[in-house]
Amino acid sequence: MIETPIIETPCVKICTLDAGRRLCLGCGRTVEEIAQWSVLSTAQRRRIMEALAERLATFKTSQKRAG
Repeated sequence: MIETPIIETPCVKICTLDAGRRLCLGCGRTVEEIAQWSVLSTAQRRRIMEALAERLATFKTSQKRAG
């Protein structure tokens, strides 16, 4: 039996993309990060995940100002 490794992901199953910023409003990853996720190293994925909370907060703040 071949075991498939489990890849840690920030996905919260709210996959809504902001077209202008190409950013998922659920997890905060960019379209490019989502597409490459399975081939990134653990260290690369962790660096991205560490930036997501601030990235989403910045995005939401800019949306409030614009709206």
